[in-house]
Parts: sequence; C-alpha cells; structure tokens
Amino acid sequence: MLLAPFLSPQPMHIPDGFLSPLVSIILWVFSILVIAYSLKRVNEDLGERQVPLMGVLAAAIFAGQMLNFTVAGGTSGHLMGAAIATILLGPWAAILMMTTVVGVQALIFQDGGLLALGANIFNMGVIGVATSYFVYRSIRRIAGEKSWGVFLGGFLAAWISIVVAALAVALQLALSRTSPANIAIPAMAGIHALIGVGEGLITIGALALIYAARPDLLRSSKQGVTGGNALWVGGLAIALALAIASPLASSHPDGLEWVAEQQGFLNTARGPLYQIIPDYVFPGISNQVAATILAGVFGTLIVFGVALAVAYSRRKRRLGEVRQTQ
Repeated sequence: MLLAPFLSPQPMHIPDGFLSPLVSIILWVFSILVIAYSLKRVNEDLGERQVPLMGVLAAAIFAGQMLNFTVAGGTSGHLMGAAIATILLGPWAAILMMTTVVGVQALIFQDGGLLALGANIFNMGVIGVATSYFVYRSIRRIAGEKSWGVFLGGFLAAWISIVVAALAVALQLALSRTSPANIAIPAMAGIHALIGVGEGLITIGALALIYAARPDLLRSSKQGVTGGNALWVGGLAIALALAIASPLASSHPDGLEWVAEQQGFLNTARGPLYQIIPDYVFPGISNQVAATILAGVFGTLIVFGVALAVAYSRRKRRLGEVRQTQ
C-alpha cells in the first residue's frame, strides 16, 4: 500500500494509428530534411566547450519528460524542453537534442509509434524549437541585456512552443481524418494552454538556477562560454536525480491521450511492433518503483551518450575540414 502513490510515467507521444500513413510519411520527410540541415549547421557552429552541454542537456530533458505533472481535470502534462534547449545551445543543436530524446523514447521505451516518430520529431524538435527561438530572440531584442528579458522570454517561449506544437498535432489529426479540426483544435489548444504554464514555470526555474550559477550561458553572444567539469558532472547528476524521481510522475493521462479519450479515437492507437523497456518499466524486476527508476537511469545515460556522440562527431568533422583547408 505504501507504494501505491509511486507509478511509472505515462506514455507521452503520438502512437501509431492516430495519423494516416500519408501524413506520417510527409512529416518523416520534413523531419529528415531539417535534421540533415541541422547536422550541417551544428558542424559549423558548435564550439568544443559546448559539446558536453549538449549531452547533459539532452539527458536532463529526457529525465524531466518522465515527470508528468498533474493538470486540472484529471490530466497530466510533461516537460517538452525545446525552449530551454534552444535558449542554451541555439536552434540547430536543440533540434538534434530533441531528435535524440524522442528517438530513444520511441526505439527503446516504445513511447510513440515508429511510423509516427517523424511527426513527434517534427512537432517537438522542429516546431517547438522554431517557435521557442523566434519568441525568445524577439523578447531578448526588446530587453537587451536586462535580466527580465531572459525570464519573460523563457516563459513565453516555453508556453507558446507547447501551444503551437499542440495545434500542429491537432491539424495533423484533422488531416488524417482522425478527429475533425473544429473539435481537435480547441480541445488540444485548451488543455495544452494549461500544460504550457507548467512548461513555462519549469523553464523559469531552470533559467534561474543557470543565471545564478553560470550567467555566461545565457548571454546573447555565446562566444565567451567556457566549460568546466563541475558544470557537466553537476548537470548529469541533476538529470539522474530527475530519473530517480520518475516514480513520482502523475498517473493521469497526458494532454493528447486525454483528448483522444474524450473525443473517442483512443482505440485507434496501435501497439508497438516490439518491446524493449515498454512504459518506462525495466523488464524482469517485480518491484515497479525499482523497475521505473532503473529504466529512467538507463534511458538518461543512453540519451547522454547518444547526444554526446553526435556532438563530438560533428565537432571532429568540423576540425577535420578546417585542417584540410589549411
């Protein structure tokens, strides 16, 4: 009975079956094109000192997404993380980080369908990042170097990125004839406007912590950013702490699942083709709390390693190209 409040995180992303094959394939194509261009830009722009931050931040976003928080009406929301990733490392690295997180969630934890993976990357990694970048940079231009621009810009970027990504999902559902636009759009917008407030508050909290410890990471120009083992070790420790806290996640359905249940298309979801660590519960462990914690820690380390490998590979390629031109 004492373990009753501790539950595994709820699935968070679009499953197969919600979107038509045509819509899914089109979004796959768009996502691949954007990822390819992002790899090129990161290859040109990513500094050596920023490489570990990319891995740490991706790990923290993965772990943070496991902590669903309760929203009014028996619904839950979760961190998307596009805003904080964009603010700290720019849009191109943020797209690759979000792709890593969403890809690991689908491939290893069966959260989100494989056919729908392109849509999940597009909604969170492309639309979420693009919206965050536009809103945050606009506020920072108005505020200059004043600190209020960081926090107001961060909150609005986070809130609007959630709402716009939700509207994109609603439009995709309508194009797939899963739910009419006049029903899907207000339903998704309404619940995610509330979830976006949670996203904004989490983003402000993260920015306040960073502003107090490493304000150089929030400068308009990142040219003076320097690294440090304490930053990377501390960041990874925070990510692992979030993963360990994952059994505290809300048991309520997330915004999309809630809308699907309310609008009667939840039964169109298709199960995964295979299972590795489904529902963020490590198989073979009878204690659900321990199984969830182990799954969270494992996933956090996997995301950290993959994001770090991508960042280092792009950095090495850039250095090799520079040497060849000399």
